[in-house]
Amino acid sequence: MHLECEGISMMRPMKLAGSELVFGNGSLEYIKSVNCERAAIVVGGSSMEKNGTLAKVEDLFKEAGVVTTVISGVEPDPSIETVLHGAKEMVEFDPDLIVGIGGGSAMDAAKAMWIFYEHPELKGLQDIMPPNTFPKLRKKARLCCIPSTSGTASEVSRSIVITENSTGLKYGIGNMEMMPDIAICDGDITVSMPSKITAETGMDALTHALEALVSNRANYLSDILAKAAIKDIFKFLPKAYKNGEDKEARELMLQASMVAGLAFTNVSLGIVHSMAHTLGSVYHISHGLADAIILPYVISYNKQSEIAKEIYKNISDELGIGDIEFEVKRLNKELNIPEKLSELIPNREDYISKLDTLADFAKKDGCTKTNPVIPEIEGFKELFIKVYDGSKEN
Repeated sequence: MHLECEGISMMRPMKLAGSELVFGNGSLEYIKSVNCERAAIVVGGSSMEKNGTLAKVEDLFKEAGVVTTVISGVEPDPSIETVLHGAKEMVEFDPDLIVGIGGGSAMDAAKAMWIFYEHPELKGLQDIMPPNTFPKLRKKARLCCIPSTSGTASEVSRSIVITENSTGLKYGIGNMEMMPDIAICDGDITVSMPSKITAETGMDALTHALEALVSNRANYLSDILAKAAIKDIFKFLPKAYKNGEDKEARELMLQASMVAGLAFTNVSLGIVHSMAHTLGSVYHISHGLADAIILPYVISYNKQSEIAKEIYKNISDELGIGDIEFEVKRLNKELNIPEKLSELIPNREDYISKLDTLADFAKKDGCTKTNPVIPEIEGFKELFIKVYDGSKEN
């Protein structure tokens, strides 16, 4: 059962990744098969260099006779300034392939740089946001994404989150033009992920799947994808968290993240993401951590919808558990994730003073409209307070 309404919404076309989707441990070797001459590789800090991934990627391109350049220094919340600087480097290098390697930030930055590389007439973030028409891509280059974390699924999504330097606010932009042409999901790359990042990115993936499952755009195919991801994340995330060298757990977590991404990029998300985006902008809490803390509270909230309540019951039955909300709380504890925001933001007075801003941002977020129950401003305020103070039963 799903929440898709009758009418025109049923006619939304599904797009399952770009033209080439490669996955499984050892799949990085596929780089040698990619048709290109000049590749610009976008990375974040030094982690891809330290764990040897960057050198391996460069060597594989070199074996294939491809000239490469590296654009590094993408921050955890990529800014438009970083994006424009990278695009300028691309204009000078003239690549026919752009490669984003790393977590969601590096891949999002690569996507955004791609836009401004192909369209140097565009000058800033507002130029690619509604009501402006999103520009056509692929006149100069294709995009390849190689994830190093099992969470964001940016390698199979149409979305980016970019920060405006002047305000510090995060803006989410989605368009199928940004779907990467090539996604290479090699679990071996994720082995070096620290346990904390494993936990947070893994909970981001679980949130993607659970929100896609109850999205009011959900459909037959997205349900299949979301359910498969949920089952594997519950099974393999604790294993990957406890033992990062567990190759099977790493491979299956990356694939589950990818499958959750295929679901949500087609049917969108919900207010867990609306609230997490907001907290990221205002308090700079990492996205996966915010998702993990908020998720059980929103599941509880969404049970106001009889349809969502039944979907949660059905997936709980399929997992062989009593209740998905309780199971998410249990998993958070196992992953050492706080149960409430007050553990991260100690100043309650300051937090309460920002409630109007938090609720307003979350209400306007693009993910809100596909939540099964859409809160008004007061409803968001109540949720933000619950997430801060914790539920009475916790």
